[in-house]
Amino acid sequence: MSGGPQGPAAPTGQPAPGRSTPQQPSGAQDKLVAGSPTPQASSTGPGTGPAAAVTAPAGGPAPAASPAPGAGSPSPASGPGPDAPQASGGTPGKEAAGKGASGKGMRFARPLTTASIVGWTALSAILPGAAHLRSGRRRIGYALLGVFAALLVAALVAGLTLRGNFGFLARDSTLTGLVALTGVGALAWFLLVLFSYVTLGPNRLKGRDQIISGVAAGVLCVSVMAPFGYAASSVLAIKDTANVIFQEQEKANPTAAPIKAEDPWNGSSRVNFLLVGGDAAGNRTGLRTDSMTVASIDIKSGNTVLFSLPRNLQHVRFRPGTPLAKRFPNGYMADLPNGGLLNEIWQYAEENPDLVHGKDGQRGPKALMDTIGYTLNLKIDYYALINMYGFAHLVDAIGGLKIRVDHDIRWGGHFGTAGTIKAGYRTLSGEEALWYGRSRVDSDDFSRMGRQRCVIGAFAQQATPQVVLTNFIKIAQAAKKLATTNIPRELLDPLIELAMKVKGAKITSLQFVPPEFYSGAPDWAKIRTATARALRQSVQPARRPQAAGATASPADGTPSAGPSGATPEPGVSGTTPRPTRSAVAARPSQTPTRNGNASAQSLSETCGL
Repeated sequence: MSGGPQGPAAPTGQPAPGRSTPQQPSGAQDKLVAGSPTPQASSTGPGTGPAAAVTAPAGGPAPAASPAPGAGSPSPASGPGPDAPQASGGTPGKEAAGKGASGKGMRFARPLTTASIVGWTALSAILPGAAHLRSGRRRIGYALLGVFAALLVAALVAGLTLRGNFGFLARDSTLTGLVALTGVGALAWFLLVLFSYVTLGPNRLKGRDQIISGVAAGVLCVSVMAPFGYAASSVLAIKDTANVIFQEQEKANPTAAPIKAEDPWNGSSRVNFLLVGGDAAGNRTGLRTDSMTVASIDIKSGNTVLFSLPRNLQHVRFRPGTPLAKRFPNGYMADLPNGGLLNEIWQYAEENPDLVHGKDGQRGPKALMDTIGYTLNLKIDYYALINMYGFAHLVDAIGGLKIRVDHDIRWGGHFGTAGTIKAGYRTLSGEEALWYGRSRVDSDDFSRMGRQRCVIGAFAQQATPQVVLTNFIKIAQAAKKLATTNIPRELLDPLIELAMKVKGAKITSLQFVPPEFYSGAPDWAKIRTATARALRQSVQPARRPQAAGATASPADGTPSAGPSGATPEPGVSGTTPRPTRSAVAARPSQTPTRNGNASAQSLSETCGL
């Protein structure tokens, strides 16, 4: 071998001593010439050194060096692989944990403060599930929202189905169910607020903030139960009032026909109620019926006629064959020229059980119903007594009565020294409404009857369902003290349905006062004729009223010779009386109330309602 002696071979990957390795452009190192493989230099970078170098065997191809962490880009010929390190040189695990798919850092919800916990808890009382959604418990939150939506839909359907069916709400079974339902609702909402508060994690708050939020949550728990408590107390008041005023059929009227659910009015097309205003008080003996009005209602349409009878109607006749008729064949106390008034019948019957049979408290209304029914040729089905002084509390309970006062009304004693109700449109308190209907200062009984009729009409119009529901507790408390009736409890459901018809129907009134009707010597035939005519006109289209003395015709339009031969109206007593025309002692004079029209008039015309 020529040349000098050979030195030791240099390790693969390192330049021989005394030689310099020329720098090649980037990429040239990675190119392989076919048939002459060359060793690849190991990548240098952080963490590399002599220990990381790879030695190539002599005369053979050099193995590829394993890239060290943080090495440069791979060969373009091989392309980037799935496990290729990032060019940034960072650690892949830390990079994936610190960044999301979009390259931005993950966001976390802000910690709840005391105010936000209380706010979300309160929102859950209105929108169940809101607190659970805020805390990340979506399944429970959406479930609560779904149940709440289902309850709203059910309530809407029930409201539309039972719209206007207030009679159903008056049933004893319905009232009991409503009380139970309100109790369940109160407990459910209490638990809803409690668990909504707990799910928001108030334990992560500081000690003082936990106390503040806990107290606020407790107040919310009690507050959500308050509406349910008020509803339950109102329902119980309805039930108690109904059971106190309206007794069961066996107790109220044992001899009456049983109430049938499919036909509560026993086939009648008209029902007649006697509305009595009594003035019993601690400084008076017995009860005097100073206000007597018959409400005759057409069951189909609800059209109503109010017949007002004066308290001083003298010497009324009794139905033939009764003990009272035998005792007073010529009329009640006819031997007394100035005695025998209609408002004395109730108390007289109570004091004479030998003439009127029945229990105490039942003889008076029984005699008065029969007497007034015979006077008008009607069958009085039921009565309701309202204590005048209790009525004042009832008016206050609905917020007063709006009435048009035609002229100043003084009240109190004989000279009206207690006060004056000024003329004009007024909202009367209970005491003012009572004395507006009772005062006789500078007036008479007939004028007072007209004002009483307006008070009844105003109350019927202004005691709307909204007003009654708003003030029901007060109304119920007043009603228990002022009302007595023989209407059975079983009839309350259809009676409320009938009352709702009356509120939207035509209401007319007729009062038997001078100058058309003289109470000192009544013309009984004329009274019955006017009654029959008013009933016919109430169910017919408006037309010109007949003359005051015209003879009434039956409902089918056939002529009649008079009351003695007239066919009874629906709801009219089947017993045809034989009236006698009493002689008029003196021609009556006009009263302060406009009573010149003998026909029934609407309350809007007479009272300005």
